[in-house]
Amino acid sequence: MNLSEYVLQHEMAIRLGFFLGILLIMALWERLAPRRRPDVPKLIRWINNLGVVFLNSFLLRLIFPGAAVGMAVFAGEHGWGLLHYFPVPYGLAVIVSVVAMDFVIYLQHVIFHAIPVLWRVHRMHHADLDFDVTTGIRFHPFEIILSMLIKFGAIAVIGVPVFAVVLFEVLLNATSMFNHGNVRIMNRLDRVLRWIVVTPEMHRVHHSSRYDETNSNFGFNLPLWDRFLGTYRDQPRMGHEGMTIGLENFRNTKLCVILTGMLAIPFIGKLSGNTINRRK
Repeated sequence: MNLSEYVLQHEMAIRLGFFLGILLIMALWERLAPRRRPDVPKLIRWINNLGVVFLNSFLLRLIFPGAAVGMAVFAGEHGWGLLHYFPVPYGLAVIVSVVAMDFVIYLQHVIFHAIPVLWRVHRMHHADLDFDVTTGIRFHPFEIILSMLIKFGAIAVIGVPVFAVVLFEVLLNATSMFNHGNVRIMNRLDRVLRWIVVTPEMHRVHHSSRYDETNSNFGFNLPLWDRFLGTYRDQPRMGHEGMTIGLENFRNTKLCVILTGMLAIPFIGKLSGNTINRRK
């Protein structure tokens, strides 16, 4: 059994193991060294944010039984994608695939802020009134489905190997939980880390209620896209303790924290606020 076959056979166990492991590590870190004091009872937020995760997982398996891995297998069998047209060593193909997919996710994130109808869907993620590890896995089912379709297209165009798909999904999930963590990191260490990976101090700015701060620091994994493409912001104006997390026009606890209210966010109110084309 080669690596791709092993990963394909044990994909769910691998991803679930990393998910639970990173969630536990971040939860303990947040307990031992929190960065900000929470505004909403943690238990209520965690139950509802994790409820969204379970709902999304169920819907993805129902709609896309093979998920991104299935698309990689299909693309490989049919020779789709640039990496199937050129004689690229397997190790290099994996690295190129992970970096390219990360760039796709960065662009996707920017687009979800730029197009009003997509911002309606994405703002459920930003409407969280606190910022911790569960914010990093709190996305509307519509966004999860659209994101999977975008991944399908990227996999077909790039020709991403099966192992690279699983590796990327594990990294994306792990770094999203890490960079949304309510954890304290020494300033000197953070200054070094944010050249390598998106840190909580870097990404927390993106969850500010101020328009220009929300429309910055879009990266989830690699920070180089924000730095090279002009969307990087070093610090929030009010500092990390003084900044307001969330959206100015979504402050109701029942709407922003309770699952039924969260799912209704795309359908509420007129579209205004934080989309890039309305940037102040």
